[in-house]
Amino acid sequence: MASSATPQTLKARLNKANEEPLYGLFLLSFSPTLAEIAGHAGYDFVVVDMEHGHGGISEALPCLQSLAATQTPAILRIPESSAAWAKKALDLGPQGLMIPMIDDPELAKKAVSYCRYPPNGVRGAAHPVVRASKYGIDEEYINKCEKELLIMCQVESMEAVKNVKDIAAVEGVDCVMIGPMDLSVNMGWLREPVNEKVKEVMRVAEKAVLDSESKTYLAGFAMPNDGPDELKRRGYHMVCGGVDVGLFKSAAVDDVKRFKMN
Repeated sequence: MASSATPQTLKARLNKANEEPLYGLFLLSFSPTLAEIAGHAGYDFVVVDMEHGHGGISEALPCLQSLAATQTPAILRIPESSAAWAKKALDLGPQGLMIPMIDDPELAKKAVSYCRYPPNGVRGAAHPVVRASKYGIDEEYINKCEKELLIMCQVESMEAVKNVKDIAAVEGVDCVMIGPMDLSVNMGWLREPVNEKVKEVMRVAEKAVLDSESKTYLAGFAMPNDGPDELKRRGYHMVCGGVDVGLFKSAAVDDVKRFKMN
């Protein structure tokens, strides 16, 4: 008989201190079919990206439903750090929330407050009717939702790197996600994100997170020069290495070249 046990949450898997980083995919297409394929392919998690992807809440919902069907944890990246975006995203029931452009601990504290109900935060309450609580069927939702949610704050600027240790120490911040692309742009290297100076700053940020007494998880996006062994050596707990549209672009270009070599 098949087991009916509830799969471990993403946060619970991280809490087990796996030696291997969890590996995920960014989904910008908002295609439920590609989300389903990603789940069946074996990714540990998928980030549905509302910051750079074209979709919003309505488009994200079918992707979360597809991922749920494959028992793949979904993380929603919201377009900005705000109570309104966090509320709508959390009501969809993702296992993680990724919040961009967190430059200092005060912004991190606000981000955490958006994910918690009063008196510990400012999240609006509609738990009896939203997907996150199985539309009210899961009567334990409000007792477990804040404990199970993975809150990820993105460090993407020199200001954020300067404050990264304090950001990581904020109560409620579970994970710091270092954004190499935006960090390189902030440093003036728009066309050269793997510049040596950017790498040096990345190492400083990584070490600060890993040295944090709060045991905050370190997440990041693998650049072309970052192999899986390298990121593991640097202490990453979560790694994203691809974007759905980028993978399809590469496959499509290679396919056309293969048949149009002449």
